[in-house]
Amino acid sequence: MLEELYRETILDHGRKPRNSGHLEAATHKADGWNPLCGDQIRLFLIVQDDTITDIKFEGCGCAISQASTSLMTETVKGMKVVDALALFEKFHAMVVDGTVDELDGLECLAGVREFPARIKCATLGWHALRSALAGEEAASTE
Repeated sequence: MLEELYRETILDHGRKPRNSGHLEAATHKADGWNPLCGDQIRLFLIVQDDTITDIKFEGCGCAISQASTSLMTETVKGMKVVDALALFEKFHAMVVDGTVDELDGLECLAGVREFPARIKCATLGWHALRSALAGEEAASTE
């Protein structure tokens, strides 16, 4: 039953991504590309007083990359930068190592670790977030 709810959450965010679009006044941005399956993400953020006050993304790709990025934008909007970076580490550990911590509803993506080729899809938007916050305009899932 829980697995079905997770699947529905991923499909919903994949079909109708939240925070989709361009953010003209972005203070930070980064492009991410997953050469394995061709997913592309362009992430835009407004950071004020060390807080992510707005975040949007454009891109195309599989349901996993779109859903993960959509869920990420919903979760980190309003977060302090340091907390968003800490969440990146927890999320990455969950999908790579299976370490599940309290992740504000992101646990629906934990099953990705069972499909190693999809891990890069799930982490693409997250790598773009980390790159953008570091002032880098290109993100790698490597």
